[in-house]
Amino acid sequence: MSTTQDPAAEILAEQRRQARIDMAAAHRLAVMHDYHEAIDNHFTLLVPGRPGRFYLNAFGLHWSEVTASNLIEVAFDGTILEGTGPADRTAICIHAPIHAITGAECVLHTHMPYITALSQLEDMTLEMTGQNALQFHDRIAYDYDYNGFALEHEEGERMAALMQGKPILMLANHGVVVTGKSVAQAYHRLYFLERAARTQLFSMWTNARRRFVKAEVLEKMKAQAAWQDPTHSMSGPEYHFAALKRVLDRTDPGYAD
Repeated sequence: MSTTQDPAAEILAEQRRQARIDMAAAHRLAVMHDYHEAIDNHFTLLVPGRPGRFYLNAFGLHWSEVTASNLIEVAFDGTILEGTGPADRTAICIHAPIHAITGAECVLHTHMPYITALSQLEDMTLEMTGQNALQFHDRIAYDYDYNGFALEHEEGERMAALMQGKPILMLANHGVVVTGKSVAQAYHRLYFLERAARTQLFSMWTNARRRFVKAEVLEKMKAQAAWQDPTHSMSGPEYHFAALKRVLDRTDPGYAD
């Protein structure tokens, strides 16, 4: 009997290994950047080659304890298919519908401080007053109907419907959901969204008149944001996430275990 490995299976196994490493890195980075709520909140990523299931942090672990190997694999209906530890019900009810309806590969939900502070304002609009905010022009949906904990799939379906093709959903009185085609893209968005919210709040606290970017410049920025430098081998988010993982490799390498 041949012992030759199936090349396609080997490629898929490596994709899953890297997916787990990236997910674990995102959790550790969220601790480093103060985006986490100890054992609460949730990050998910679709499992390569296995439709209808995602990687999720097991509930009860502090995010500094999350590793590539202790992520659990969960079906959209909440069934744990691989790994040990419970799944947070709200993670299933929010993330499964968003993955299914929007097609997002990665979904990150946090109560990070500045964006959550902004979500507590009557008008929680991320305003186009700082360069970090400009990449989010017309890319944020807003949910002003806070309904308590998401304990039913219908609540996640309602959230997903509000997104209407936009990668970010601001949740009134709650926090934010950020999506992407990869962990790198989603975490890059998460990082700069929090930076944009922070500087907006700082400028608002001065009570001075604020300067908004002109509409024509916002349109120009859309094209600039889509431009890819042909001399670069990766996208900006990929470079950013690779750099962040190198920081972890020096300071907190256990994430990849």
